[in-house]
Amino acid sequence: MTTEANTDATGGAFFDNERHSSVSSFDNEKEKPDALLEEGEENILSNYSEEQVMNMGRNYALKYGLDPELMAKGAALARKPSHFNSMSFLSEEEKRVLYQEVEHPWRVPKTLYWLIAMASMGACVQGMDEAVINGANLYYPTAFGIGDGSKRNEWLVGLTNSAPYLCCACVSCWCTDYLNEKLSRRGTIFFTCLVSALTCIWSALTNNWWHLFISRFFLGFGIGPKSTTIPVYTSECAPARIRGSLVMMWQVWTAFGIMFGYVMSLAFYKVPARGIGDGLGWRLMLGSAALPAIVILTQIPFCPESPRWLMGKNRHADAFASYARIRNIPLQAARDTFYTHVLLLEEGSYLMPFFSKVKEMFTIRRNRNGAMGAWVVMFMQQFCGVNVIAYYSSSIFLSSGFSERDALIASWGFGMLNWVFALPAFFTIDKFGRRTLLLFAFPLMCLCLLLTGFAFWIPQDTHKDARIGVIALGIYLFTIVYSSSEGPVPFTYSAECAALYVRDVTMSWATATCWFFNFILSLTWPSLLRAFKPQGAFGWYAAWNLMGFFMVLWLLPETKGLTLEELDDVFDIPAGKHAAYQTRHLMNWIQRAVFRQNIPKMEPLHKKHRMAITNKEWEEQKQATEHIE
Repeated sequence: MTTEANTDATGGAFFDNERHSSVSSFDNEKEKPDALLEEGEENILSNYSEEQVMNMGRNYALKYGLDPELMAKGAALARKPSHFNSMSFLSEEEKRVLYQEVEHPWRVPKTLYWLIAMASMGACVQGMDEAVINGANLYYPTAFGIGDGSKRNEWLVGLTNSAPYLCCACVSCWCTDYLNEKLSRRGTIFFTCLVSALTCIWSALTNNWWHLFISRFFLGFGIGPKSTTIPVYTSECAPARIRGSLVMMWQVWTAFGIMFGYVMSLAFYKVPARGIGDGLGWRLMLGSAALPAIVILTQIPFCPESPRWLMGKNRHADAFASYARIRNIPLQAARDTFYTHVLLLEEGSYLMPFFSKVKEMFTIRRNRNGAMGAWVVMFMQQFCGVNVIAYYSSSIFLSSGFSERDALIASWGFGMLNWVFALPAFFTIDKFGRRTLLLFAFPLMCLCLLLTGFAFWIPQDTHKDARIGVIALGIYLFTIVYSSSEGPVPFTYSAECAALYVRDVTMSWATATCWFFNFILSLTWPSLLRAFKPQGAFGWYAAWNLMGFFMVLWLLPETKGLTLEELDDVFDIPAGKHAAYQTRHLMNWIQRAVFRQNIPKMEPLHKKHRMAITNKEWEEQKQATEHIE
């Protein structure tokens, strides 16, 4: 980990760029002194000599039945990851692969791509679960006698639509720690996809609104734990350099699922009733969300398990085998296995009881700040207003003057943009950082929602085409900005901001926050629209986007470029001190970038991490291994 990465975490330039490598070839790299490769590289093993760390590796390997010499080399590499050229015990082939890991981080085994694709396909299930209700909204309220627009029935429609998110917020997300403990990461994903498939089919067979409410409530048991587990699973398997991009596959495939849900709505909206009195088309829309879940059920059992989860079960040989499947060479697997174990042991509380974890999530400042950051990004993912469009876009477009068919097509356009413009963030989330994307996005999303809301003042009778065009433009521009920023960041950030031993609980907290406010948004939108009119309703969420800018500025430390386990010191900075620093930093940036004043940049708030292991067992092992030949 580098000093420069630490600078990024707390502020160099206001909108920082990722550092660029100046090395163009392996031969040139070999000629450079190690000190120039990663100046200031430090981690908690740096306090010990190479010999001491290699002996620790041998001792660890002997204890858990692994290759002592391979683990010794892995331990030395974990101590100084970029100094591989000075390590005479490494072969030329090993050095070449390690060089490629730095210069070409996307050259990873196909198994890792398969793992990420299969895990993220679970997000496609999620997206379809969320989106198919959009098209069904045009039909099922009338079929079930709650579509007359009365105040009571508007609340019932909102309650039915929001049922899965009520379950997620109040029940299912808090089952995640237990499910992961008993079923593993893969097992939890398998279980939730099975629940999603069954409840989607169930919802297609309902015969009244409360029956549909119940089936959708139980769908929450498929949505909540899955949305909590998959980002953690992918973050625990991904290399640090591309972790953000790979975890972001969750959002890419969620967006794809949303788009595909709109495709299903278009495919089935004209299906005749075929003797079913209250319609067949909307039932097929709801049931179609089971399809991607069935695909996942056939694939996820063959993916590697999370190495960190296996270590938590004291299955270190299995953890090494899992790493070996998702790293290019055994040396990389040994390095990551050893270093992960060091840091898990350093945490010292991985097997703490659930309620003790919840308590420490709020009482320990490092954990509390991480939970607060996760809460901010998850809260704002909902209150930026995107799911108003995701769930009610067909109704919004219908009220703006579109025909029923055109409203569904326009909703598909929203879904397509949501998917396509998630792809740029795949490359920028690790380049510019999570904070930077959000600080750019919230002011722009505020303006887009104001444009959309104010367009409803354009007279429909005399300027129908202009009204439709501006409303669609505002929604589409908002979608483009959201999909490349606030869309992918929350689940990526929440998966990496927590200490290892409270990660499952923090992720449960984050996703419960997300789904609770998703429930509030889905429940209240029909009544908000009636009370505030479209102009006021969109203006309400525009104001929250403006608030989101300052919440990110004050409460969200940067996490890019840091390994999952080395964020402790960044989040241990008092929240008030961080907020005060970021306010001064913003003013400094405005003075330099806007008013062109020749003043120095502010020094970073945080410069380096812990420099020694504090766990007593490791100190004892260090002393013991000094006698190992």
